[in-house]
Amino acid sequence: MFALFSPRRVPPPMVRAVLRAAVLPLAVLALAGCTTFSKDGGFNPVAQTARDKLGQDAQWARTPEESGRLKEEVRKLLAQPLTPEAAVQVALWNNPGLQASYAQLQISEADLVEAGRLPGLRLSRLRATHPDIGPKIEELIGFNLLALLTMPSRVEAQKSRFAQVQADTAAAMLRLAFDTRKAYFEAIAAQQGRLYMEQVREAAGASAELAQRMERAGNFSRLAQLRERSFYLDAMAQATRAANAQTGARERLTRLMGLAGVDANYTLPERLPEIPASAQDLPDAEATAMRERLDVRAARAQADALSRELGLTKVTRYVNALDLSHARIREGNDPARRGWEWAIEIPIFDFGSSRHARAEALYMQSVSRIAETAVNAQSEVREAYQGYRSAHQLARHYNDELVPLKKKVSDEMLLRYNGMLASTFELLADAREQVQAVNGAINAQRDFWIADTELRMALTGKPTGFASLTANADAGAAKD
Repeated sequence: MFALFSPRRVPPPMVRAVLRAAVLPLAVLALAGCTTFSKDGGFNPVAQTARDKLGQDAQWARTPEESGRLKEEVRKLLAQPLTPEAAVQVALWNNPGLQASYAQLQISEADLVEAGRLPGLRLSRLRATHPDIGPKIEELIGFNLLALLTMPSRVEAQKSRFAQVQADTAAAMLRLAFDTRKAYFEAIAAQQGRLYMEQVREAAGASAELAQRMERAGNFSRLAQLRERSFYLDAMAQATRAANAQTGARERLTRLMGLAGVDANYTLPERLPEIPASAQDLPDAEATAMRERLDVRAARAQADALSRELGLTKVTRYVNALDLSHARIREGNDPARRGWEWAIEIPIFDFGSSRHARAEALYMQSVSRIAETAVNAQSEVREAYQGYRSAHQLARHYNDELVPLKKKVSDEMLLRYNGMLASTFELLADAREQVQAVNGAINAQRDFWIADTELRMALTGKPTGFASLTANADAGAAKD
């Protein structure tokens, strides 16, 4: 640290040069003063994403009154059997984790506002007493001139970082929406499967009871009776598993929607939606993903912020701090003298090379992250699209061919039974063979709707979460 003091009223030439250099930053102070907190806290882009990508309304409850109003709206939706859209809307309004993540927007905006505020003043006062001339008092008031000179660059870098946080938050919101949609279809499929397995269990119980009576009457073999009993016990086990699966799937949906107490007693439709006749065709799915995915946008925003910070590091590489102060000195009873003091800190041991190398490495790391995100995005959308088309083909196979064929076989067996050409147990055995086909049809229908959700998610983007904020913190440390 080097310091110079001049008691003259007129600043020395170097100080005048510094003051002239400060004219431009001082001219933008009015603009810097405009960096204030927004009314929406940076939430409007997130809400717009919900409208554009989901057709839903995302709201941030920042007061108890807003939270109470959203609770009432949620209860109105829960009063009717849930649709996929209603379940997603409830999650967007009511999930407490999502509401908590919105606070990250305000935290990042606070950093942006802070970057646009003037540096604080530095005040100092020295008092010393000389036995001959009496007390000596030195008073200084100054500020960090370098911080003022670099303020526009720091504001721009923080704007890029704020845009990245907005993209991360929007992606987290979309992830919750898609997870809720998947959980909705899984819950209905589990409910539908449990109801069917209950019917199978009841039919197996009736068959086992009939077989036991006929075995006692001597009209049925012991081996056949044991087989019927075995099928009944297996049906009981499968019904129990189905009930547990339904509970787990429903509770997952309940958690995603943020429901508790009486609100958790919502009603789901009895059956999954019908499969569309044809699968949608997406020839430009990869291009759409590169254009629309929020994780790609977030990675680009991070690289942009780091590139700006790298430029700032280059500017301040050889100067760590530049302070300018106005001084007032009074010795004994002499009149006070005024002057200027400037202080500059120079990294004479490494000339800022470590800070520059750190910032440059962080930037190159972010560039590689963009490439990784792009490669993953293209692969994920191809995989999701193929899975979607395969799931549609399989679901239509069950719906159009396998299940109708099983029904025809069942109808023929019933005719044979009515014509006394088939026994009761042959009829029951045919019914047992249908169990696998019906369960397969339910699962295929569920898998299609999940694949449809996965495709939508792959086209929109997986959230990066807030792990990338750690990189932002490191980048901020690079210029400290």
